[in-house]
Amino acid sequence: MPPPFITFLTDFGLQDDFVGTCHGVIKRIAPEAQIIDITHGVPPHAVLQGALLLANTLPYMPAGVHLAVVDPGVGGSRRAVALRDAEGRLYVGPDNGLLVPAAERSGRIERAHELANPAYALPFVSRTFHGRDLFAPAAAHLALGVPLEELGPPLDPDALVRLDLPDPEIEATWIGAAVLYVDAFGNMQLNLTREHLERVGVVPGTKVELELGGERYYALAARTFGDARRGDLILYEDAYRNIAVAINGGSAAEMFAAAPGQPVRIHLDLP
Repeated sequence: MPPPFITFLTDFGLQDDFVGTCHGVIKRIAPEAQIIDITHGVPPHAVLQGALLLANTLPYMPAGVHLAVVDPGVGGSRRAVALRDAEGRLYVGPDNGLLVPAAERSGRIERAHELANPAYALPFVSRTFHGRDLFAPAAAHLALGVPLEELGPPLDPDALVRLDLPDPEIEATWIGAAVLYVDAFGNMQLNLTREHLERVGVVPGTKVELELGGERYYALAARTFGDARRGDLILYEDAYRNIAVAINGGSAAEMFAAAPGQPVRIHLDLP
């Protein structure tokens, strides 16, 4: 039987001991488990960005247990949960919307349970580090084959917290979008797909205007960075099939002082 896989995504960063401590907890319980660190660079408390990263990367991960902790409500009233999707993948984390987009990629969440059985947590559960004391142990026990139902009482999957994912506005002469995520290169992922752009005739080579913060900038719809000159502003389809804004050789996010949630209007009626 191959060793179980646990993927791990957080906003913990790597400066402190948090990630390493969770690794240690998992390995003490499930020594054979292979841990894949997706990222620990989610911006602090950025639940939506963590949820998008988890959902985007999931198709490239082996089936197993998917542990995710972006948890600004730790110690409060939010529930700790474990889920199973239609493909049999398992998810562990806070009930704040973080897990749901990934778990629903296969169509639906089949089972949801609250983490309430102390047999599958550490003996002392702190109020501020559920990643170590509650989520990591639960993920490790699931990787060992403990039935999901053993972790706690069932929950109605429809009662899980869901995130408000903004929909774009598609008009004949403009598109209203929003920044969902900014990567380390300063590229700005939007809530748009290639199909949205093609619906209004924007294909590679089309020139548009981007409006951010009251300023307008010319941009080129491009297939790759090589289609534009250095310093040009481009719209392109990224590796996860979202439309993103970038500067060839620069940081679009720095230029626009961009942050998740910032509105972007794409004007199509150029003179």
